[in-house]
Amino acid sequence: MTTRDILDRYVAQVLPRKAPATTSAQARQCEWWTARIGDVPLDELTRSAIIEARDDLAQATGPATANRYLAVLRHALGVACRDWELIPRNPAAGIRALREPRGRVRFLDDGEREHLLAECRGELRVLVILALSTGGRKSELTGLRWPDVDFDRPAVTFRDTKNGETRAVPLCGAALVELVEHGRLRRIDDDRVFRGVDVDRAFRAAVARAGIADFRFHDLRHSAASYLAMSGASLLEIAAVLGHKTLAMVKRYAHLSDGHLSDVVARMNERIG
Repeated sequence: MTTRDILDRYVAQVLPRKAPATTSAQARQCEWWTARIGDVPLDELTRSAIIEARDDLAQATGPATANRYLAVLRHALGVACRDWELIPRNPAAGIRALREPRGRVRFLDDGEREHLLAECRGELRVLVILALSTGGRKSELTGLRWPDVDFDRPAVTFRDTKNGETRAVPLCGAALVELVEHGRLRRIDDDRVFRGVDVDRAFRAAVARAGIADFRFHDLRHSAASYLAMSGASLLEIAAVLGHKTLAMVKRYAHLSDGHLSDVVARMNERIG
């Protein structure tokens, strides 16, 4: 039996039980491991071979990505050892994760935001404004259906989320106005909110026309979180909007709320005085 056999079974039996977004990402990660070590017999798969593969991947993609790939392989081999009893030990157990740099925080300043929106047209403009307003991931936004848009509350509900949990985010301001107008053009035979735009291609072109450097679609999510922090939102509130289960992922925005914290401390000291 080879490593490929384990990974194929893992993809077929274990991944379908996870959230759709997670399943898709981890299936790609398993494909990479299959291409790299798939032909290695299980009794010849060594810790050093896994570390070598991980380090090569880190050189090409960075330590964060390599750590995610390693986690999937470790879990697959763990299932094979613990649940399927196909191997006596997990050769990936105990391999430490690589040290990752501090999380990226790239957000649009007021001028960049104005320039970008000026270059976004049609569905792309609605999508970008909604991303800035809700902090939704690209997969959550492009998977949005009209039944999940409630104009009475108003709010949007993201169902196919990365962590598998449904969350609702209030809809207001420009996002509400744009979405109401966009909804006037919906088709009765297709309930997708966004259906006619190649997001990656259109967004890259808009960013280039706007003259904005080093900015990806996912940075719209960072922008939303940064705006929330600078508006005085707590880390717990930011985590709730973005759909993070823990505060660890939103601590990168803590420095942006320093002014808000100063106001809180000042008000507390007024009471003491």
